Amino acid sequence: MTRKLMLLALCAGVVGGTLAGAVGGASTAHAQTLRWASQGDAQTMDPHSQNESLTNGMNSQVYERLTARDRQLAIVPGLATEWTQVSPLVWRFKLRPNVKFHDGSPFTADDVVFSLQRAKAPTSQVAVYANAVGTARKIDDLTVEITQPRFNPIFLQHLDLLFIMSKSWSEQHKVTKPLSFKDNEESFAGFNMNGTGPFMLVRRQPGIRTVYKRNPNWWGRFEGNVQEVQFTPISNDATRLAALVSGEVDLLLDPAPRDVPRLRATPGVQVIEGLENRLIFVGMDQARDTLVYGRSPNGKNPFQDLRVRRAMYQAIDIDAIHKRLMNGLSQPTGGLTPSPLGAFNDPALETRLPFDLAAARKAMADAGYPEGFEVTLDCPNNRYVNDEAICLALASMWAQIKVKVKVNAMPRVLYFPKLERYETSLYLMGWGGAITDAETILTPVYRSDDKPSGAGYYNYGRSKNPKFDQLAGASSVEADPVKREQLIRAALQEYREQIHVIPLHRQAAPWAVRQGVKAVHRADNWLDYAWVTLPK
Repeated sequence: MTRKLMLLALCAGVVGGTLAGAVGGASTAHAQTLRWASQGDAQTMDPHSQNESLTNGMNSQVYERLTARDRQLAIVPGLATEWTQVSPLVWRFKLRPNVKFHDGSPFTADDVVFSLQRAKAPTSQVAVYANAVGTARKIDDLTVEITQPRFNPIFLQHLDLLFIMSKSWSEQHKVTKPLSFKDNEESFAGFNMNGTGPFMLVRRQPGIRTVYKRNPNWWGRFEGNVQEVQFTPISNDATRLAALVSGEVDLLLDPAPRDVPRLRATPGVQVIEGLENRLIFVGMDQARDTLVYGRSPNGKNPFQDLRVRRAMYQAIDIDAIHKRLMNGLSQPTGGLTPSPLGAFNDPALETRLPFDLAAARKAMADAGYPEGFEVTLDCPNNRYVNDEAICLALASMWAQIKVKVKVNAMPRVLYFPKLERYETSLYLMGWGGAITDAETILTPVYRSDDKPSGAGYYNYGRSKNPKFDQLAGASSVEADPVKREQLIRAALQEYREQIHVIPLHRQAAPWAVRQGVKAVHRADNWLDYAWVTLPK
């Protein structure tokens, strides 16, 4: 399928009468076939091209890492059985013997060396982590040594983000570099997979259906009974809900918050609760001197003025969003990390600026914008919980300080490439995953853009703060835990004071399943097929 057709399919979604055919239909499903749905779809099957949660979660069923995560997100052995830090900058890994890729070829140290190098390519969205991990070299077929360019206090956490591909398969199919998603590039790796994981890709139809089957030769132990998986993206909340209630799907990854109370009371359905390690925030273009996607009375870019950024922040009624829009399924915060653990559970780093329209209006007037300005708010409509609705609510709130906002909502397959090209002045963003350390957001999202290292790769507002960069950069390589904590605290405080982004909340991520379905809900919101048990 071409990218054009894929975009059309994603934009159209799966609705009404096409649903039964898309999910396979309850009458034709096998007892051990997991049928699940989400509002969006994976971006690509290339494991290094796009660093996006649903994409990573789906790809992790096929591609594995040297390490893995248990149910509590602790790091455990994966394709490596053990590891040793032989010096401050050097780690040695023993690889798991007798592991086969899905095409039958053996997994060796050559595949590790190749994969970690591939992940550093300019077209890779995980280059910032691969660069921080360092360079791998083969000791023997089952031993790899990795040398860091500088000390990395969360080396194993970063390594756990890097999937291992087959070197020979990649060379055979001419996919030795990740595809450039923002440039609409397509490749064999975008639609085909060859990993070592518990499930094998059977069929990939972007926007329609992705089918997996159990890998009978997997080295690990299945804790569930799933033999086949059928994933269907269903963009419409009501249609997605109806598919679960009617029994056409077994699991919803993202029921709408307004539907959760109803689901809790629906016979034959159960809700699996859980807060996700994910911060939802608003980013602003602070690099360009003019407002490219909007209009201001003086021709300048209002977001370069701290007073405007503060006014936008204080005009947000976060309690209304939490209670009325999110139905209580959010955790409002002024924090800047996906988990409060990243800020050491410090209330001083978590408190929000108060909702204060009078103060916001005064700040706008002081900045020279008493009559506001016009701007476009770019927003995904199938990525975060209630994402488009949040953007519409923000637009209404900012109208109270005479900022006229046009909400430009679109599917994630269009949204993220747009941000990568910096074609935005104001945008909604989320960041999170398995890592709770502040480094997971300080370097890739908040630091100034530095393409060679990957720092600031996701800083789509391109804010520049030399003091923050110095503090955050130092924390990334500090070996002393006490000194590192001081650096992180100071970096977060500086970023908070300058309001380079506007934090909203950490989102809750309840799942809804048919009665009797057992699944493990982790704080990174990844659904692991090998842990799912279906009723017999």
